Amino acid sequence: MSAVNFNDYVNYANYDTGYDFSALMGGTTNSSGNLLSDYASIKNGSYGKLLKAYYAKQDAESAVSGDSKQSLTLMRSSADSLKKSADALNDSSLWEKKKIKKKDEETGEETEVEDYDWNAITKAVKSFIEDYNAVVKQAGDSETKNVLRNAAWMTGITDSAQNLLSKVGITIGKGNQLELDEDALKEANISTLKSLFTGSSSFADKISQKAGCLSNVAANTAAGIKGTTYTSSGRYSDTLSKLFSSTLDKKVGDDRDTSSYTSSKTTNKKEVEEKNSKKSEQA
Repeated sequence: MSAVNFNDYVNYANYDTGYDFSALMGGTTNSSGNLLSDYASIKNGSYGKLLKAYYAKQDAESAVSGDSKQSLTLMRSSADSLKKSADALNDSSLWEKKKIKKKDEETGEETEVEDYDWNAITKAVKSFIEDYNAVVKQAGDSETKNVLRNAAWMTGITDSAQNLLSKVGITIGKGNQLELDEDALKEANISTLKSLFTGSSSFADKISQKAGCLSNVAANTAAGIKGTTYTSSGRYSDTLSKLFSSTLDKKVGDDRDTSSYTSSKTTNKKEVEEKNSKKSEQA
C-alpha cells in the first residue's frame, strides 16, 4: 500500500511545441473574431497544425502526470463515497437513543430497552474506514500533484486526531490505513464518539470537506485531459474533440451539398426560360 507524503510529488517535465495557442484556445483572435472563419488559415493547413500541436502537448503532459481519465474518475468516485460515509457519521440521528429489542442468551426472552443502536454505529464506522482507506491507497498511487496535496492534508487531519481515535478502537496502520477494533468501539464512551464524528469542525466534518476537495481536483484534472470536460451533472463529455474530428482534414468546399446546388441551378434555369417565353408572347 502506498503512503501519502508531501515529499512524494512527481516532477513535471516542461513541454514546448513552439506553437502559439492563444488564438486557438480563446486568446487573441484575428480581425474576423474567430480563427475558424479565417479561410487562409484553414486552406494552408496552419489551423490543423495548431490543433494537432495542442493535442500533442496535452498527450505529453498526460504522459508525464501518469494519471489516466479512468484512474481520476475512480478517484473522484471514491472521494464521493468517503464524503457520503463521513456525512453519515455526522448525522445526529445516528447518535440518538432508540428503543431496541435485546434477547437474553440464557432464557431466550426478549426485552425492549432504550439504548444506542450499536449495530448501526458499527456499520457506519466500518463503512467510513473502508472508504477512507480506498481513497488513501488510490491517492498514494497517484501522480497528480493536487491529489497528493489534498490527500496529505487529509492524513494530517487523521494524525492530529490519533489519540482520540485510539480511544474508540481506531488506529492508524501501515500506509496510513485505518484499522478498527469493533469490541473497543462498542465499549467506547459515547461522548468521545460524538466529539469525533458530530458537529462542525469535528473529525468527520473535516474529512468530509477534504474528500469534497479531492473529488473536485480529480474531476477538474480529468476534464483537462485532451480537451475533455465534465457536464454540470458530472457526466463526461468530449464535445470539443467531436466538434473538430470530422472537419479539420476536409478542404474548403468538399462538404458542399451538391443536391441543393443542383436543385438551385435547375430552378434558376426554369425562371429564365419562363421570362423568355413571356417576352416572345408579348412581341
